[in-house]
Amino acid sequence: MERRTFIRNSALLAGGLSASMYGLKSYGKIFQGNSFTSLRPAPEKRTFTSEEVERAITELTKSIADRELAWMFGNCYPNTLDTTVDYEFIAGKPDTFIITGDIDAMWLRDSTAQVWPYMQLITRDEKLRKLVLGLINRQVKCVLTDPYANAFYKDLERESEWKSDRPSPGPGVHERKWEIDSLCYFVRLSWHYHSLTGDRSGFDSDWDKAMRLVVKTFRTEQRKDGTSPYYFVRRTTAMEDAPVFNGTGRPVRPTGMICSMFRPSDDATMYPYLVPSNIFASLSLRQLADLYTNVPGDPSFAAECKSFSLEIDNAIRKYAIVKHPEFGKIYAYEVDGFGNVVFMDDANVPSLMSLAYLGAHAPDDPLYIRTRKFLLSGSNPWYLRGKAAEGQASPHTGKEKIWPMGIILRAMTSQDPEEIRYCLKMLKRTHAGTGFMHEAFHKDDPSDFNRKWFAWANTLFGELIIKISREHPEILAGEI
Repeated sequence: MERRTFIRNSALLAGGLSASMYGLKSYGKIFQGNSFTSLRPAPEKRTFTSEEVERAITELTKSIADRELAWMFGNCYPNTLDTTVDYEFIAGKPDTFIITGDIDAMWLRDSTAQVWPYMQLITRDEKLRKLVLGLINRQVKCVLTDPYANAFYKDLERESEWKSDRPSPGPGVHERKWEIDSLCYFVRLSWHYHSLTGDRSGFDSDWDKAMRLVVKTFRTEQRKDGTSPYYFVRRTTAMEDAPVFNGTGRPVRPTGMICSMFRPSDDATMYPYLVPSNIFASLSLRQLADLYTNVPGDPSFAAECKSFSLEIDNAIRKYAIVKHPEFGKIYAYEVDGFGNVVFMDDANVPSLMSLAYLGAHAPDDPLYIRTRKFLLSGSNPWYLRGKAAEGQASPHTGKEKIWPMGIILRAMTSQDPEEIRYCLKMLKRTHAGTGFMHEAFHKDDPSDFNRKWFAWANTLFGELIIKISREHPEILAGEI
């Protein structure tokens, strides 16, 4: 698929809007006098179309008083469908391959997250439902190809551009970074699809093999005997590109949690027990228990999944909830079972901030509130404040760049309309005239950004606007 060329406005931010009660340096409107022309591909060049998505865009845009925000929503929300979908029928079954954007590969994580904002529409749009079913079918193929891999090619015989990694990725594998959340997203998509539709047609013997392989891989990576078949070595000067100690990671004490050699950012973990990913895994195992109670009807496997989830929960309570000198008992980001912890967060999903978004915590849960307060403070080394914005960052993009995804998740998990409005102001002023979200932007200069085409961030922004329209329509009724 050819990379789409996005239009970037050359006008830089300048001047002086009020920055609200939060008090950041302000910037003038970029688009004064601009017609806000849609930046979507022409209809005949879009990779997939959905009547329900188009209807949602038309209806919601009418309710957004701020013209620039409405324009951004219209560009971003359909971006996955417009630019990243390869949909067809293979052996009589729908098959959906979704690239992440400017990288011609499909991540299990990104592909699930990219269609997530459309899930609410699949019971009203048969074509869209089959797209999601096709993605489940494709993810089954991916998991069965290599449960440790995070990203794949459409052609499962294609040689990886990272073939110099050790061990070398097998055919069809783009990258073999072991990230717990990759398999969690596969479970999340299947469970939510079934919950919405009741359709079992995709849950065949291959799906069953893939799900059992998920659980087997999780069990192996508990490393209760201190061993694992997994390691990852890459020739690189970037320390975060591979685990230390010849790709095996730092030592851990067996706790019941699952080791993850990489974060959702695709950076190597410091300590292998990545807490938000373990919380996500516990949630996914409960979802699997529900699926196997209702779909294939295997009560024994359902009970195993439920017990496994409880084992992880107990380990998290014992090792991952740690007293911080300023904020009290909060979640650590990573631990090793020996008592060593990392207090931080990474602007991704799963993250500690995203726990309420994922459904692992209620937003008013005291433990989550304390953790969230830490995440939005100067005590979090990856919470940045600059002239343009403030927000969560990631080691993946260095020490000076904020992630729009972090700002979006802050708004997604907030119960405060003023905080939500403040996040929208920052997202408006930092898209650098492009009308799209990016992976990251410099805290002092939004025109210095990473990734022009990052479909997950775009559709997540669309999801945020839809959530606000339902829960706080008064925010969208005025200028942001």
